[in-house]
Amino acid sequence: MIAAVAFEPRSLILLNLILALMMFGVSLSLRFEDFKRIVLYPIAPIAGLFAQFFLLPLATCLFTWALNIDPELALGMILVASCPGGSFSNIMTWLARGNVAVSVSMTAVSSLAAAILTPVNFAFYGWLNPHTREYLTKITIEPSSILILVLLVLALPLVLGMVTGRRLPDLVVRIQKPLRIFSLLVLMAFVAIAFSSNFALFLERFHSFFWLVVGHNLLALSLGYGMGLVLKLPVADRRAVTLEVGIQNSGLGLVILFTFFPEAGGMMLITAFWGVWHLVSGLTLSQIWARIPYE
Repeated sequence: MIAAVAFEPRSLILLNLILALMMFGVSLSLRFEDFKRIVLYPIAPIAGLFAQFFLLPLATCLFTWALNIDPELALGMILVASCPGGSFSNIMTWLARGNVAVSVSMTAVSSLAAAILTPVNFAFYGWLNPHTREYLTKITIEPSSILILVLLVLALPLVLGMVTGRRLPDLVVRIQKPLRIFSLLVLMAFVAIAFSSNFALFLERFHSFFWLVVGHNLLALSLGYGMGLVLKLPVADRRAVTLEVGIQNSGLGLVILFTFFPEAGGMMLITAFWGVWHLVSGLTLSQIWARIPYE
């Protein structure tokens, strides 16, 4: 049994508050017409959700099965793959100059669908892999808790930001750049704190999980980008889908672990450091894309 990581569950509350503030900044530039266009042209959100809730869990299951990865680590990877997109994906898409409306709509729908699809996918693919089957136990997720979280962290600041942007356009012009810089600083600080809090354990177990997390995240990003290429999505939509599939709500995964698998140190290592690494990879990719113009 691998030792548990140093991650305080109560810190998720603070993180959610920060995300709500950042979502407010992201939504300042959104307009209701953006969502109207998505209703008329839903191919990008549907493609992203298909990659997120079907292709990624399936590919993860087959990947961990084929390589005969340690059951506890493999189950952690399956749990992460079963989680919805994280709110950080909206920030990354904003920084990457992708279609934020597509990203936000995918996050909202996937967060609601997670009430059913996360436990179903985790249980099914955990059972399908014979190496993880014996580690699997029954889990339940309270749908109302996820709904409340989505409303407070995503929907409420989203609406407030859009209303503010519509009524105070001059304010948006003045604060948009500072908020972009603030978003970068907050994300970088979160990465630094997460690494420093678990640095000793990170070094000790580096060989057992680090490259699994890096490879798994690369797989997720590739599936999102591949779906965009296959369906010939516009560049802005492709960026949104890629980052939405590659940035998972590892916070939800940690909540599940602390509630149902408190002794599963291997699963916690995968999930916690996934939450760190996808910020590193997402920030890197978004900053590269931000400097690449498109028509």
